[in-house]
Amino acid sequence: MSAATEEATAAQERRQRRPAIVAVDDEPAVLAAVARDLRRGFGERYRVMRAGSGAEGLDLLTQVRARGEQVALLVADQRMPGLSGTDYLVKARELAPEAKRVLLTAYADTEAAIQAINEVALDYYLLKPWDPPEEQLFPVLEDLLTTWESGAALESGGVRVIGHRFSKETHDLRDFLARNRVPARWLDVERDGEARELLTVAGVDADRLPVALLEDGSVLERPSILELAERLGVSAQPALDHYDLVIVGGGPAGLAAAVYGASEGLRTVLVEREAPGGQAGQSSLIENYLGFPAGLSGSDLARRATDQARRLGAELVTVQEASKLRVEGAGRLVELTGGGVLSANCVLVASGVSYNQLDAPGFRELTGAGIYYGAALTEARACRDQHVVVIGGANSAGQAAVYFSGYAKRVTMLVRSDSLTKSMSHYLIEQIAALANVEVRTGTQAVTAEGESGRLRALTLRAADGTQTEEEADACFVFIGAAPRTGWLEGVVARDERGFILAGPDARGAAWPLKREPHTLETSVPGVFVAGDVRARSIKRVASAVGEGSMAVSLIHEYLAGA
Repeated sequence: MSAATEEATAAQERRQRRPAIVAVDDEPAVLAAVARDLRRGFGERYRVMRAGSGAEGLDLLTQVRARGEQVALLVADQRMPGLSGTDYLVKARELAPEAKRVLLTAYADTEAAIQAINEVALDYYLLKPWDPPEEQLFPVLEDLLTTWESGAALESGGVRVIGHRFSKETHDLRDFLARNRVPARWLDVERDGEARELLTVAGVDADRLPVALLEDGSVLERPSILELAERLGVSAQPALDHYDLVIVGGGPAGLAAAVYGASEGLRTVLVEREAPGGQAGQSSLIENYLGFPAGLSGSDLARRATDQARRLGAELVTVQEASKLRVEGAGRLVELTGGGVLSANCVLVASGVSYNQLDAPGFRELTGAGIYYGAALTEARACRDQHVVVIGGANSAGQAAVYFSGYAKRVTMLVRSDSLTKSMSHYLIEQIAALANVEVRTGTQAVTAEGESGRLRALTLRAADGTQTEEEADACFVFIGAAPRTGWLEGVVARDERGFILAGPDARGAAWPLKREPHTLETSVPGVFVAGDVRARSIKRVASAVGEGSMAVSLIHEYLAGA
């Protein structure tokens, strides 16, 4: 075979391996137009396939998946005889669950499209005609495909982590990689033969787990989060000696401030102890955030905001934690746990909150070994066909219950109060009520956790009347309120009795040193502002945190102008 022939064959194989975009429409002219535009916009990266009916589309998907090929996007017309676009996408979701789903509709079908958002987790609906495609079609699909590519990269990942599922150290590594969107693959040493083979090849003993195998061939035995972050280039050091604005915390409030601060010309650096997104970044689906009718995941929101902040010029210093705040004249100094110091004219505290630990026998010992605080989405697939318990009655608990219901055989929610309506949004209550495998037990608490072979086995539950029962459980996710991360501000910034930071009028009565009134989000220390859940009296919603983060930048400009 000649070199030219070999190259042509290789090129053909590469084209065949491209992920698929599958378009379905019963009108030949419309289907041809859809395929034409898809090829023009995305043909270099994706293989565009088409079908003339829903049934034909399902057959095509079955063949594609049988060949082990990836499906990135499903595009279907709503009005098709035999099988409507919505019904087709319901069935197609079983064949290609990770693919993004788009419905083509006429104006008269808008109501059906909105209904499909809930029925098939629709990602977007497009009104016909989509002319010009450069404005009406390509940007929408590019955004969906970029999100899909990000998830596909995480699945195929270059870093391999080998460990025990019910090991806190292993869980922490997996969670860190997932939240920082580092492509990685998890191998359970007890279930995966490949994991044991890799350990033998690497010459690593089983008592040295977890192990991280990096793409450059190096092997890290029982690495710390910081060590792994440094080796992967996730952590970063500040580039400047002095900034206009230091933001502590990378949740929605901090990320919004980074976007607005950088876009308005402030030399801005953001410090985040774990991963961009904060608690919101762990949310499986945020459905009430303005402008995203199909909802978006917390990790997707964090990825978008992080990319936006960096593009506008903000620096991000991750896997670093603020340990102390010092005030020296007009300067504000933030000391980091890694030993560095950030100097700034202004500081925005957006350090957020941490989930409270459940103070009951067995919970501390089994944390990371079946008991988790927060959503811990990395554990979802491991919970397939198992019994999952969710403790808590607020939105974060409700979102987790809905998410895990897609994997677990059974989900039990334990709610201390007598009703979900006191702390959960109405849309979530309705979703939970419609899920056959989710049971809500109000007036019920978990009082002990029992383990076996180093993992959670059962919970003892106490009902409102005092009776106790034992419930077998494979995993338990706890959402029981939160405490502010403000210990590093002890003795410097005024806080309330629970540790939340006082601002505005509240700061005025807490040894405010100046004649002028403090700005709305200014703390008891001039030039130090606060935003998000860590602020006393804050509204615990993503949208309000974003609003406060952007508002803080405007107030910081006022402070700098008058300083």
